[in-house]
Amino acid sequence: MPPETTTAPGRGHRSQDVIHNIGYRDYSGPRLGRAYARRSLFSQSLRGAYGLGRSAKSKVLPMTLFGVMCLPAAIVVAVAVTTKMNRLPMEYTRYAIYLQAVIGLYLAAQAPQSVSRDLRFKTVPLYFSRPIERVDYVVAKFAAMASALFVLTATPLLVLYAGALLAKLDFAEQTKGFAQGLVSVTLLSLLFAGIGLVVAALTPRRGFGVAGVIAVLTVPYGAVTTVQGIALASDNPSLVSWLGLFSPITLIDGVQTAFLGATSAFPETHGPGTGAGVVYLAVLLGVIAGSYGLLMSRYRKAGL
Repeated sequence: MPPETTTAPGRGHRSQDVIHNIGYRDYSGPRLGRAYARRSLFSQSLRGAYGLGRSAKSKVLPMTLFGVMCLPAAIVVAVAVTTKMNRLPMEYTRYAIYLQAVIGLYLAAQAPQSVSRDLRFKTVPLYFSRPIERVDYVVAKFAAMASALFVLTATPLLVLYAGALLAKLDFAEQTKGFAQGLVSVTLLSLLFAGIGLVVAALTPRRGFGVAGVIAVLTVPYGAVTTVQGIALASDNPSLVSWLGLFSPITLIDGVQTAFLGATSAFPETHGPGTGAGVVYLAVLLGVIAGSYGLLMSRYRKAGL
């Protein structure tokens, strides 16, 4: 319709208030749907976990921690090749246990960045206003955080494996150890991602989320290690293995000790046997499933 002008009541001049038809048309192209939206959210969240597509300042911490994770592996490989060792001085399954502090710092920094910002700036309702549902959001965020942790923990193992083959160590033995290490860090990535996202989703303030994730990872580990030492000093070594159920990293240690042929990091290597390992595995899978359930509950309402 052509522009219209109206005369303001009680005035002798023409008003400047007009209505324009600017020709909005309905979109007639293809609808990409929920699957595309879910993949896009996953990709965006995974890239954001390493600062990709963001400012240079956002890349500093994740890339630095990634380098710190890979540096010991490169040093081990250099020593093994130079001195012509018959075996690597570090087991694949022990690598993440040794560098748990770096993994914890990475999770504490990136889990709040993944979910707390959406809560703080109230963008969650905007996500749910598109063809995306609560389950899509939770699955995409969970998968992205677990994938980011897997990249962080599996890349050093790949460096170790490549170095071992370069040093001409036994192929079958190294391949078996590498595969066991990958299974271990896969479970660790799922467990830590679930715990980190649940804690971070409790508050829209990133600082509180960072502190909460660090506390959840470090306080139980310190308590478990201390009580394990007391139990061992009290001549009760059987209790040492069961205490590992109460800390995320010792839970991973128990599972890989029981089923992946790893040497336990528990005091005097008093890790769980196969029977106790079944309990460890059940608890680990239960915590992962519980974390997913808690996230679904947290995002039950779009208007958070």
